Amino acid sequence: MKNQYDIIIVGAGPAGIFAALEFVKSKAGLKILIIDKGRKIEKRVCAAREKNSPCIKCSPCSTICGWGGAGAFSDGKLTLSAEVGGSLGMYIGEKNLEDLIRYIDRTYLDFGAPEQVFGLEYAEEIHEMQRRAVLSELKLLPVRIRHMGTGRCMEILQRMQEYLLARGVDVRTSCQAGEVLVKDNVVQGIVTRDGEVYNARYVILAPGREGAEWLSREARQLGLKMSVNPVDIGVRVELPAAVTDHLTRVFYEAKFIYYSKTFSDKVRTFCMNPNGEVVLENNDGLVTVNGHSHAYNKTENTNFAVLVSKSFTEPFKEPIAYGRYISSLANLLGGGVIIQSLGDLAAGRRSTRDRLSKCMTVPTLAEATPGDLSLVFPYRHLMGIVEMLKALNQVAPGVYSRHTLLYGVEAKFYSSRLALSNCLETNVKNLFAAGDGAGVTRGLAQASVAGVLAAREITNRI
Repeated sequence: MKNQYDIIIVGAGPAGIFAALEFVKSKAGLKILIIDKGRKIEKRVCAAREKNSPCIKCSPCSTICGWGGAGAFSDGKLTLSAEVGGSLGMYIGEKNLEDLIRYIDRTYLDFGAPEQVFGLEYAEEIHEMQRRAVLSELKLLPVRIRHMGTGRCMEILQRMQEYLLARGVDVRTSCQAGEVLVKDNVVQGIVTRDGEVYNARYVILAPGREGAEWLSREARQLGLKMSVNPVDIGVRVELPAAVTDHLTRVFYEAKFIYYSKTFSDKVRTFCMNPNGEVVLENNDGLVTVNGHSHAYNKTENTNFAVLVSKSFTEPFKEPIAYGRYISSLANLLGGGVIIQSLGDLAAGRRSTRDRLSKCMTVPTLAEATPGDLSLVFPYRHLMGIVEMLKALNQVAPGVYSRHTLLYGVEAKFYSSRLALSNCLETNVKNLFAAGDGAGVTRGLAQASVAGVLAAREITNRI
């Protein structure tokens, strides 16, 4: 009976953690197991970042796997708005979602998140920025953001881990889920890749974006209904912090949406990191790029992603495979992430170390290989990125500069969205799915809410 539990949670990211916190809060004496293929928070060390050496492609990647999920090393931004970060509003309504975002925000505060919230002040400046955005054919979303920062985010997640362990939650890291056990359309538990069987009355699948491909495979095996989500592919932009200071001072992260003139594709900014650094991510051997902003260590640069969203129609149903293919071209040409100045891209030439050494923007990612991103991106993606940068230049002069740096590829591998009830239960009884891996959330706040939502339904049934 040692492997018999009331609830099994697959994935120790924000959805899984907040589900466990909610179960413990209920004081129902539940036997809970959390498994994750990554390591404990204190063991999540990236050799490339610690020793300033090239990525050695650890498996699994400590940057995106383990306790806290990919968010542990992220910028730690809580977007306190129902407008962005996922589609949970479709399941529970915007009002309920706003209430739950406030609820999880208080929990983060209890575990040490800072009090400051960006986007609450400067009403006149926000109005003026929105006016300028409209004139540039951009939509500016003024949302409230609580910024934790990479270092502080890890401290908060460490406290959550200690809190749950002290209350009897069984946490097994370096343990990868292999198969979901189902009998007569009722979930029975899971089998790990090592063949160990864990039984439970309820299972929450919350593997995050890193586990999206696995979850899609399991969903097909179980006959679960899915709809294809868009795939987001683009670049990480790096420039002097002074260029965007007037935006980050007000919003911390300015969220812009643009529809390209050439193809009408949706292009958006994502994960803006004032005074941050560009970093590598290893997605099952595929090296991509991301950005962080530390709570304590600051740089002279700001970075953000420009992502092109593309939806696919029949018969194509593999958006993750498509995103991985585009990313693999950069790995093929540059051995990892490619860096190119915007000036070189506009001139139709590859960047070299010599030309980058003369660039006013000093790159924070030394491991990136100078190259030509036009050999990586499809034409419509490249056009969308360039058009977006030109539009942003009207709001923040200096964005479309020959000294602006572009890193590629940044890709967000979201799962095909599962068909779920309003409490996030699948077609299999007592099997729930939550977080980014399930395709219903796209950020820290809504992923945390999804865990709470599933946990409350299970607690009510028990």
